[in-house]
Amino acid sequence: MRRKPHPSQLPPEGPGILMDAMRGFFLSLYLVLAIAGALAQTGPKKVMVLQATAYTSSVRETDSTPFVTSTGMRTRLGVLAVSPDLLRVLPYGTKVRLKDLGTVQGRGRGQFSYLFEGRVFVVADVMHPRMREKLDVWLPDRSTALRFGRRLVQLEVVEYPRR
Repeated sequence: MRRKPHPSQLPPEGPGILMDAMRGFFLSLYLVLAIAGALAQTGPKKVMVLQATAYTSSVRETDSTPFVTSTGMRTRLGVLAVSPDLLRVLPYGTKVRLKDLGTVQGRGRGQFSYLFEGRVFVVADVMHPRMREKLDVWLPDRSTALRFGRRLVQLEVVEYPRR
């Protein structure tokens, strides 16, 4: 007399194996896309070393509206102007952190860190078209701006504006 085989020993009925394989494939695909999307949102932070100067709200350094940026924002500590060529990689509204690397001659590293530490800057203004790969930090008084001089800064993008 022959015994009935256990159900696990029987061949599958209908499209069971195919459905299981497709379910596994789509679950894996969904997982990979979810991880890729999360990485694209956070992504690696863009870091650049740029030459920086400082400007104030005086008519001799700006246009006829010295307290208003080209985006319409009021000037304040934390406002940056970038050269027109950088607007492609640092569009208006980009939030960044700055680190003082010292003068272009290599002196005074960290001398202006007190202005940068714990502060998020926003790109809200543009420099004269003749400038290339530079940024301007708005400062409240001319004497500090003159002491700032021409420095190297490390710029790290914190957040790009939503499109």
